[in-house]
Amino acid sequence: MTARILVIGGTGRLGRPVVARLRDAGCEVRVVTRHPGDHGDGIEHLVGDLRTGEGIEPALAGVTTVVNCAGSAKGDDGMARILVRAALGVGTPHLVNISVVGADRVPVRSRVDRAMFGYFAAKLAAEHEISGSGLPWTTLRATQFHDALLAVARQMSKLPVLPVPAGIRFQPVDTGEVAARVAELALGEPAGLVPEMAGPRTYAMDELLRGYLRASRRHRVLLPLHMPGGAARAIRAGANLAPEHAVLGRRTWEEVLVEQVGSSMRAVA
Repeated sequence: MTARILVIGGTGRLGRPVVARLRDAGCEVRVVTRHPGDHGDGIEHLVGDLRTGEGIEPALAGVTTVVNCAGSAKGDDGMARILVRAALGVGTPHLVNISVVGADRVPVRSRVDRAMFGYFAAKLAAEHEISGSGLPWTTLRATQFHDALLAVARQMSKLPVLPVPAGIRFQPVDTGEVAARVAELALGEPAGLVPEMAGPRTYAMDELLRGYLRASRRHRVLLPLHMPGGAARAIRAGANLAPEHAVLGRRTWEEVLVEQVGSSMRAVA
């Protein structure tokens, strides 16, 4: 029997490769997007918005698994609540959820914490919405994606002086590797909270930025910046990094820079 899978956020950074892998695995894939039209991928695209619930319940009709790749800087808990309510209205599909490493270890209590790290609290609240729903579920926590950090580095490098959070490290992971793991989980049985996924190396923020600047042949001044609050303190202690038992990706930051920055610079030259 062909698996019928709904991917919410299927046109986004993670959603696109997840959809491709599920399609290649022979699944019947349906995508919910706020941007209708022919996406040229042979996939059924339905108009829907998880922020409001518009179009979600009709899109769920007949599916056995829902992969939630939608996400934002805030509001993930509200979107998870809407998804759960809609799913309960049509049956008991398997919910596969993507979260962030550190969601349960980064305390977000003060106004300062919420302003800078509210994402962690929202992701944890979304996890609770799904795990307490009574529906079959699987949640994968992943570290920051290479291409997300690359976008940050590109934006920051427009400044003559780059403010760099001191003492903060990242363990970036390849989006495609996470997508492969998400697709694998979507094709499997509900597994609850599965081992975290992270990149093969950890880097201080200034290492990531200096690597980007070298690859893009830019020279900038880096200014260390101490970030206040309990959440920042937890991250400096490594709360956003995966423990040793995590599933490790293989692609490194250096490889990303060679492929995505070095190649573009050679093209310009």
